[in-house]
Amino acid sequence: MKATIKRPGVTLNGNQADVWVWSPNAKKAAIQLLHLGRELPLSKEQYGYWHTQTTELKEGSLYKIILDDKDPLPDPASVYQPEGVHGPSSVVDLRTFKWTDDNWNNLDLPEYLLYELHTGTFSPEGDFVGIESKLDYLISLGITAIEIMPVAQFPGNRNWGYDGVFPYAVQNSYGGPKALQHLVNTCHQKGLAVVLDVVYNHVGPEGNYFNEYGPYFTEKYNTPWGNAVNFDDAGSDPVRHYFTENVLMWFRDFHIDALRMDAVHAIKDFNPNHILAQVKAKVDELEAETGKRHYLIVECDLNDTRFINKLDKAGFGMDSQWIDEFHHALRVTAGGEQTGYYSDFNGIVDLAKSYNDAYVYDGQYSPHRDKSFGVKATDNSGEQFVVFSQNHDQVGNRMLGERSSELFSTEMQKLMAGAVLTAPYLPMLFMGEEYSEPNRFMYFVSHTDPELAEAVRKGRKKEFAAFHAEGEAPDPTDEETFINSKLQWNLIKQQPHQTMLDFYQKLIALRKSLPALHHTNRKGLHAEANEDKKTLVLHRKHQAHEALILMNFSGNIQSVTLPGGATQWYQEFNSAGTAWQKQPEKTQALNSGTTVELQPESFIIYINE
Repeated sequence: MKATIKRPGVTLNGNQADVWVWSPNAKKAAIQLLHLGRELPLSKEQYGYWHTQTTELKEGSLYKIILDDKDPLPDPASVYQPEGVHGPSSVVDLRTFKWTDDNWNNLDLPEYLLYELHTGTFSPEGDFVGIESKLDYLISLGITAIEIMPVAQFPGNRNWGYDGVFPYAVQNSYGGPKALQHLVNTCHQKGLAVVLDVVYNHVGPEGNYFNEYGPYFTEKYNTPWGNAVNFDDAGSDPVRHYFTENVLMWFRDFHIDALRMDAVHAIKDFNPNHILAQVKAKVDELEAETGKRHYLIVECDLNDTRFINKLDKAGFGMDSQWIDEFHHALRVTAGGEQTGYYSDFNGIVDLAKSYNDAYVYDGQYSPHRDKSFGVKATDNSGEQFVVFSQNHDQVGNRMLGERSSELFSTEMQKLMAGAVLTAPYLPMLFMGEEYSEPNRFMYFVSHTDPELAEAVRKGRKKEFAAFHAEGEAPDPTDEETFINSKLQWNLIKQQPHQTMLDFYQKLIALRKSLPALHHTNRKGLHAEANEDKKTLVLHRKHQAHEALILMNFSGNIQSVTLPGGATQWYQEFNSAGTAWQKQPEKTQALNSGTTVELQPESFIIYINE
């Protein structure tokens, strides 16, 4: 009788270990028990799997897999690589962690106020303990969910995380799986949700042993990283199982609240049941079993609502998506360059369209792509879109890694924060923006293969040709590039950084307290831009509550007329200079039709009581 195929890798259940390895072309397979100095044969199962159950693997046991008497390999479903990507795999019992978050209930998705961070550069320690030390700070800022860039094991100690080669293994230099469980448990005790960035569209180059095992990749499709992950070619069922089980592991065994899936537009799958829809269905089953809620958030640049439409509406069922177009329109409006993919955006009119329609391109011709692009997102709610003025890509994929703090004035930084935090979408900050961190966030790797390191250097230079970037990009392999990308926590007590931090705290508190800003209601919204003046009026409603946000992206004082019938408006917040630090005079009501002056690079929030 064939065994029931379970999670790939080694899973402990009391004193017994269940071992599953997929290698359909192998003639024989064994697990090398390094702690005992001997091998244990694996039995051939259906669909190319190899399996055994044993009491000889314990917590901390080191092992490798041997296929056809060749050199031993790490386990592609290893949950811990204590000696790095080329070393042995280690057995970890993920179910022995003593969770104390039974009373934790994941937040409703509209309550998410996200803070993206990179574990290695976020704190001086550069690990999960370092993140824990800053949680109270994030709570005081008003953050409700941290989003951790990928932690799947990558080569060396320095990497953004998108070169991971062991999707199940938690980076050893960050503290490994038990330290991640501890971090999540601590976040939940403090009321914070945890989003984990995962990469299912490609696998990094160094330490990638997947081809030694089986057809994890297919030549049917090409991606920026080479052959696509095999989600629909011959032998794809076990590959789909591998990644689906990975999703369930993060939710079930690490209590992660949401996953952010990297670049799902690069996932090639023409199965009738798309891999994302299959993942969603499995997550629904897990939720029914545990009573816990989990979200799936995708990075997708296709402007295709199938990704975020529900399964019963012929969609893939993802809960939300990053919307780069809001970012691009905002950056160009603020005075950023119009090269590369920014060339499709004309500034403030596009920003108003993103407020109104989510997608800027929803069917019209895109010059950069040289084709008609996108569909309308009329029926998708606000929490299905994540917006930002910065993120790891848009900062770190600049040649020099400059943040907004280096590219824009203090007042423009405040205005960009206002544009994000008053949007009807889920707002996300990138670590350090809240106090105007001046250190650049650069691209860094620590590949041990010299040829690969050189290829990365050349690739970075080629990447910036479309942006007409001049000069040399920082060496991604130099440790100084990594060190110089770390946050400088001493700055939050110094000026002007302390003032910027106070500004963000007050603005976030306002988003939470004003119903018209807090609710992700797209129905009661209208945005209108004046291209000549570079002003934008954003009118938001929720039930009986209204808010009016007047934005001036120009370098001059501009006059704006308050819209809306016989409505009276009361000033709640003014970003100009130190005006935001003063309590507005609630008694000074302004009638609709009144003309107000906006200071250069500023915004004012009015409410209708």
